Amino acid sequence: MPTMSPQTAIPKPTACLALADGRVFYGIGFGATGDTVAELCFNTAMTGYQEIMTDPSYAGQVITFTFPHIGNTGVNADDDETGDPVAEGMVVKWDPTDPSNWRSSQDLRDWMQARGRIGIGGIDTRRLTRAIREQGAPHVALAHDPEGNFDVDALVAKARAFTGLVGLDLAKGVSCTQSYRWDEMRWAWPEGYTRQTAATKKVVAVDYGAKRNILRCLASAGCDVTVLPATSTAEDVLAHNPDGVFLSNGPGDPAATGEYAVPMIRHLLDKTDLPIFGICLGHQMLALALGAKTVKMGHGHHGANHPVKEIATGKVEITSMNHGFAVDSQTLPDGVVESHVSLFDGSNCGIEVKDRPVFSVQHHPEASPGPQDSFYLFERFAAAMK
Repeated sequence: MPTMSPQTAIPKPTACLALADGRVFYGIGFGATGDTVAELCFNTAMTGYQEIMTDPSYAGQVITFTFPHIGNTGVNADDDETGDPVAEGMVVKWDPTDPSNWRSSQDLRDWMQARGRIGIGGIDTRRLTRAIREQGAPHVALAHDPEGNFDVDALVAKARAFTGLVGLDLAKGVSCTQSYRWDEMRWAWPEGYTRQTAATKKVVAVDYGAKRNILRCLASAGCDVTVLPATSTAEDVLAHNPDGVFLSNGPGDPAATGEYAVPMIRHLLDKTDLPIFGICLGHQMLALALGAKTVKMGHGHHGANHPVKEIATGKVEITSMNHGFAVDSQTLPDGVVESHVSLFDGSNCGIEVKDRPVFSVQHHPEASPGPQDSFYLFERFAAAMK
């Protein structure tokens, strides 16, 4: 029997992904060493892996990227959605290659190592994605050891001991701790990021884990933005005398975050006529404040190719999504209507309050996954303000 040459020998696994049901995937590790536990999801986007890893909404999750070419454009400081990666780790089919892009300033592998995040390559991501779709988002332990020494039983036990995201408030951990102003606008060729110098609307943005590009979109829509921590009270918000209030995206169980966020929003709804606009977790916070309920999804929506229908016009938008919980449209109270719906599974993607400038969407209109179908929502919010 012929022997394999060193060039064709299968390398020793240096990373391990252990699922709570006992299944184990071996691969080649990159980035930081050690281990972490999290919920496992999959993302179908073909671009934007850096933005995805730094999206605060991914706190507590390891991301399986279904697109195989992860790392080929490198990373750069401009594309971070927050200061550091928030996702616990990444799973990819092919090991990241050397970057080839004029905007790249660092290799993804070095970036992951410097930021303390674990990656595993060489995984059959199609098989893993099927498992997530069929059984829901599993709890996992991800480990990277350059020597390839793994206590698999201990890793499976750690995955089984992970309590999951239900009932978990993660917004406090990714929110700012003090207020700040934001005036940077969206990136545009050839200037890059420019500053808003002629804002006409004063907006308070409540930070449950805000992505930077959301704040840029608000600034580009003519807003003077002040960002407040997630635990801010209605008095804190109104002290800034805003023309409108924005509720940001964020991670975790909306019912848990709602313990402190919902009373603040209800006060604004009951005592003011301010325009209110929410995205992602902010959408769910608004729905809870209005009396609706949220539910945990099986595998959630994570990707940049999700078709969403605006019910009033019939227009279909191609959107970016990232959420594992959803608003139960069957629980919407009188006076609140469903404005957008997913064409993948019919789940709720937006609500509006009748005869009031109060609305929210589940998808991410700031992400611009190729098209900019949903930027009109920022313009609608700006138009609703005095």
